[in-house]
Amino acid sequence: MNQIKNSFSSIEQMTSKLCQPTGKTSGSSQAKGSFQEILFGKNQEETGQEIYALPLRFSKHANERLIDRSIALSEEQLGRLSAGAAKAQQKGIVESLVMVDSYAFIVNTRNNVVVTAVTQGDEKVFTNIDGAVIG
Repeated sequence: MNQIKNSFSSIEQMTSKLCQPTGKTSGSSQAKGSFQEILFGKNQEETGQEIYALPLRFSKHANERLIDRSIALSEEQLGRLSAGAAKAQQKGIVESLVMVDSYAFIVNTRNNVVVTAVTQGDEKVFTNIDGAVIG
């Protein structure tokens, strides 16, 4: 194999060199906490229990329901919806009904996707859920 000057002769040599810790970070500049805490931040409830609010996506169907039903969520309501989905996920709920004010949302916590949204005047029959969070 031809070796170029000042380079590695194999991928393994380069990988081992690149994957070695450099030791250049000081303890004060290193971020503390888990990757999830750093990436998403964390919310604390009154109980002191840590709840991780993961970013939620809205399915095409949910977006259509939001528009059809004139649902405009505030940042505070979105935060409560996300925190409710995180609580449901912590409890092992996969298909959750999350209530925020007079709105009801079906959230798939495995994929962090809001599946649909319902207002107070809509039909209130929910099927295929395995838990609910009211908040």
